[in-house]
Amino acid sequence: MPIALFVLGLTVFSLGTTEFMIAGLLPELSGAFGVSLPQAGLLISLFALGVVVGAPLITAATTKVPRKTALVALLVVFVAGELIAAVAPSFGVLMAARVVTAVAHGSFFGIGAVVAANLVEPARRARAISIMFGGLTIATIAGVPLGTFIGQHFGWRATFLAVAVLGVLDLVGVVALVPHQARAGHLGVRHELAAFRRPKVWLALGTTMLSQAALYTAYTYITPLLTDVTGFSAGFVPPLLALFGVGTFLGSVLGGRFADRSLMGTLCVGLLVLAVMLGAFSLAAHSKPAMIATLFLFGIGSFLINPALQTRVMNETEGAPTLASTSNISAFNVGNALGPWLGGLGISAGAGLLSPSWIGAGLAVASLVVALAAVGLDRRTGKEESDAGRARELVEGSR
Repeated sequence: MPIALFVLGLTVFSLGTTEFMIAGLLPELSGAFGVSLPQAGLLISLFALGVVVGAPLITAATTKVPRKTALVALLVVFVAGELIAAVAPSFGVLMAARVVTAVAHGSFFGIGAVVAANLVEPARRARAISIMFGGLTIATIAGVPLGTFIGQHFGWRATFLAVAVLGVLDLVGVVALVPHQARAGHLGVRHELAAFRRPKVWLALGTTMLSQAALYTAYTYITPLLTDVTGFSAGFVPPLLALFGVGTFLGSVLGGRFADRSLMGTLCVGLLVLAVMLGAFSLAAHSKPAMIATLFLFGIGSFLINPALQTRVMNETEGAPTLASTSNISAFNVGNALGPWLGGLGISAGAGLLSPSWIGAGLAVASLVVALAAVGLDRRTGKEESDAGRARELVEGSR
């Protein structure tokens, strides 16, 4: 695999760390600015909003810019956002910095996925994307805990500064090692938008949104489930979350390998595993060994589908993949925001801490149904194209 893929993966490690590290810094941020924990939590919500809304707009505005140039510019914005956050004099400035960082984050993911796919031959596209997205799983295993440690011992500003330094290193790596990739024909935003007329693109985006909502419905409330239901001590939770992170890394690697062989098969199997594991939480919740095994398999299923999700969208928008790729990152974040809300509704309704896993299982099944609908559409479209081809052959033969 080209070294540029690993440069992109390391950059995604930095992006993923800044996305998720806020959860570990909420008490420090709340105390520093004199706001409540829910108010500090808006830093997470606004980040997701910045990705959902801002990233596609920025990507659309740069459709005629060479991809490497776009990646370099986005990393400059990312580093600037982290530096502003590190010196933010007020909570409002910190919120603005997070939005700026989120826009760069989402756009980089979308454009970077296209760059990664184009670095290899078509038969290895999913594996290339899995290497890039592997940086995100490593961020959950190492980056976020390390960021929390730095914030607790050296102050929350030091965490943002550390990520900014990583961003500078990423910028140097992209400039030096990622090859130039011109936009195909410089066709512009109208050509990119035309891809959204295809039903299969919307089915792919819907699959992404529902699958991520399924994941985050349960994962958001996994800590109280582990402590209050299964009976683990609070000190045992970080190693368990790290085990989940190892599962996500393994799932991402396997997903890349299998998706290159059967993209939709890998996606459907991964969604089935995700649904089964979410349902299994109810059976495993009262047994510590069973919960450990289920949590690990949950991690595998959660990220087994990611390479297929991203590759699917790009395959359906061949010739104009960049905006759709970024929109798929937005779909990820819509699911990330929707899941915790739905899980919270179940708990607030008095259904208990196991209700998010059941809601998540339902969402995973819904995502699988949408994916199967896409498979059916593929087969019908393929049959129509085959019939049309035979008709053309008959007409030509009659001449």
